[in-house]
Amino acid sequence: MAGFTVAVLVHNRFGVLNRVTSMFRRRRFNIKCLTVSETESAAYSRITVSSEGGDTEKRQLIDQLYKLPDVCSIKELHDEDSVSCELLLIKVANEQDTRRDVQDAAQAYGAKTVDYTRESIVMQMTGPTRQIDAFIDLMRDYTILEICRTGVVSLERGDSTIRKNDR
Repeated sequence: MAGFTVAVLVHNRFGVLNRVTSMFRRRRFNIKCLTVSETESAAYSRITVSSEGGDTEKRQLIDQLYKLPDVCSIKELHDEDSVSCELLLIKVANEQDTRRDVQDAAQAYGAKTVDYTRESIVMQMTGPTRQIDAFIDLMRDYTILEICRTGVVSLERGDSTIRKNDR
């Protein structure tokens, strides 16, 4: 199924995230990933959300989001005109017979070892979703103990900003 990613600029107030995600639930949209953070101004937060659906569903979602009083601006983010990445932390078992293979794979993908014990290795990696997914798939050949990932963060290239978006 097709998917899309939108950035939503909202007032940084109590309960706003709940209202936004509740709208997704009411409209039966599945959230693939969600990131939220304060922006360059403490008055606003930025919600980046990826969901499934085509143009019709995307348009419906954007129209419904604009009905929420705390939503200031929305931008659809496209791979070709934005910079996007995720953060992955992955913990694998530190087994003598696979240690070298795990370390070689981490080096090939640009993952950095951030914790190393007799029992486990924790690696950190940033990159596009596709690359993160490929690294996780490769690590499935070993003993994955735990995975934590952020979801997509994305900004448009150039001087375009979410605040300059006019509906």
